[in-house]
Amino acid sequence: MTQKPLLLPTVHVESLILAIRGQRVMLDADLAQVYGVTTKALNQAVKRNLDRFPTDFVFQLRESEKLEVVTNCDHLYRLKFSPVLPYAFTEHGAIMAANVLNSPRAAQMSVFVVRAFIKLREYLATNRALAEKLAELERKLTERLDVHERAIVHILEQIRKLMAPPPPGPPKPPIGFQVHEDGAPYKPTRRKPRT
Repeated sequence: MTQKPLLLPTVHVESLILAIRGQRVMLDADLAQVYGVTTKALNQAVKRNLDRFPTDFVFQLRESEKLEVVTNCDHLYRLKFSPVLPYAFTEHGAIMAANVLNSPRAAQMSVFVVRAFIKLREYLATNRALAEKLAELERKLTERLDVHERAIVHILEQIRKLMAPPPPGPPKPPIGFQVHEDGAPYKPTRRKPRT
């Protein structure tokens, strides 16, 4: 009988962490796989010790959240046809689950789970700092663009003035040869018929 390796890379555990309801969580199926137990055993242990799992440690997904998770995460395809809604464990819930399971593998893997959550938190903090720098840069560019926008608007106004038809001036004389006669205009007379 061969034993499964006890150590999973932290990177693998990080890929199992999802963002649901504004929290970083691991689903019960993924956590059970990491701890080397079945999902059923994990959920039974949690139900036997409900007093250790307040709502900020573990919560059950809604049907819509389950569908979204199954759609976005290929490794969770088996949940699609499950009639049971999965549980989501926060960082503290994952640690508490390792304590409740009381198995050597769960104890070892809880360290990796904690490291993965910490690494993800540091990554998010770095991203926040980067987002703040980008916001500052955007604000500065907006200020500069305001100056440039005013200049561009001024140029466009000048172009529109050039494109507008000129204002009407005094009437222009007609082109070509013109005869101006003094007196009555020429009127042909009719001849009287001869009788």
